[in-house]
Amino acid sequence: MKPQDIVSGKASLWIFGYGSLVWKPDFKYKRSKVGYIQGYKRRFCVAVLGVVRDVTYFYFPCLQPGRVVTLIEEDDASTWGVAFEVTGSQMEESLSYLNVLETACGGYITRLMDFFPDGESHAPVQALVYIATSDNPRYLGPASPEEIGAQIAYLLRLAEFMRSSCPHVEDHHLFAIEAAALTVRARSSQNINT
Repeated sequence: MKPQDIVSGKASLWIFGYGSLVWKPDFKYKRSKVGYIQGYKRRFCVAVLGVVRDVTYFYFPCLQPGRVVTLIEEDDASTWGVAFEVTGSQMEESLSYLNVLETACGGYITRLMDFFPDGESHAPVQALVYIATSDNPRYLGPASPEEIGAQIAYLLRLAEFMRSSCPHVEDHHLFAIEAAALTVRARSSQNINT
């Protein structure tokens, strides 16, 4: 399903971000809401090298790629993030931006999914979600928290978002990788200083 087909005839669109979009959407929007989607878990499975979207990635060792997140289907899972409502010309502008950011290398799909805003008893809204698949040339697949923590990209900001915006949600996978990354980082600093 092409994102442009989804917006045909619509006055507004919700776009769900579950990675760097939660802190840096880089497109204009009418409003945003913290909440979750169901049936998917967030995993660090996609490679990235260098500086992308004003986020400097750190590596240990520096020849390995950093990792960014995608969604993996799992019936009992939920993923928290931010949905952004775009209207009018914002729809075309945001989709143009996201199509370059998310789909330039191929291996991405888009889906309309139910988004449940936090603390609201209203019905969910449909939100557009970009998901990297194993067909993506940068797809690295699963790895241990220690391995991912040694090559992680925007992990600290994502963990910070979860703690500040969703303090009642315990994302065990994310926080285990954050702990491993901080341990690796501390060891590397100690090795440099000795």
